[in-house]
Amino acid sequence: MDRLREFLDRNNIKYTVITHSKAYTALEVAALVHVPGRNVAKTIIVKAGEKFAMAVLPAPHHVDTEALGKAVGTKVRLASEAEFQDLFPGCELGAMPPFGNLYGLPVWVAEPLTSDEEIVFNCSTHTAVVRMGYADFARLVQPRVASFSRVSCAPPHKEPVA
Repeated sequence: MDRLREFLDRNNIKYTVITHSKAYTALEVAALVHVPGRNVAKTIIVKAGEKFAMAVLPAPHHVDTEALGKAVGTKVRLASEAEFQDLFPGCELGAMPPFGNLYGLPVWVAEPLTSDEEIVFNCSTHTAVVRMGYADFARLVQPRVASFSRVSCAPPHKEPVA
């Protein structure tokens, strides 16, 4: 969190840190901090070819790796935690902020996330988030924007009763 806060302060960004009880999913975070899920940006690490990249999307969405691969120009797959656990010093596993520029990674943002004035995201821990303007985030990170996310709203599959 120190790395991110220093970066935001150095760039004179207005932001708020909100602490909450421990949460591991972006939708849990949204509920705990009373923010619509579409405003909570979750960071997913992918392998684009042989390189790592960040995919940042609204909490209720899932990464469409095929669509992201078309945008990136190479095959994309979700990276395992074991593959990326050493890439984010000072961050709890799975709580990395969407600032790939602080870690030498390109950032891809799902188009739906760009339509809101503010975003909320993990700030290196499972017990705190940062709320800040999307425009400030975009200016600092300079992410590439593409349509690569989808909302999963299919009901669970049920076997017919005999």
